Amino acid sequence: MTSMHLLLYITFALSLIGASINRIHLMSTLLCIEGMLLILYIMTTLTSSTLHLTSTASIPIILLTLGACEASAGLTLLVITSQSHANDHLKNLNLLQC
Repeated sequence: MTSMHLLLYITFALSLIGASINRIHLMSTLLCIEGMLLILYIMTTLTSSTLHLTSTASIPIILLTLGACEASAGLTLLVITSQSHANDHLKNLNLLQC
């Protein structure tokens, strides 16, 4: 395992820990999830370029597309939440209410 792979694993773990521990604001949770997705993009790009696999060359582009969709949906939820509740605290949201 190279130092680059170790650094990427540690960064992914820190983003995962940040998303699970810091659940006060919706914006910080969305940023941690976006960080995890970008680390996955970098890992798949490094793996496909290191191993010279042409069959998996489209996977990083698919991950970027899903990341853009996730970011737009997250920002939409953030705007709607801040308009209806006047803040982005996750404790104010009642997700079980219809």
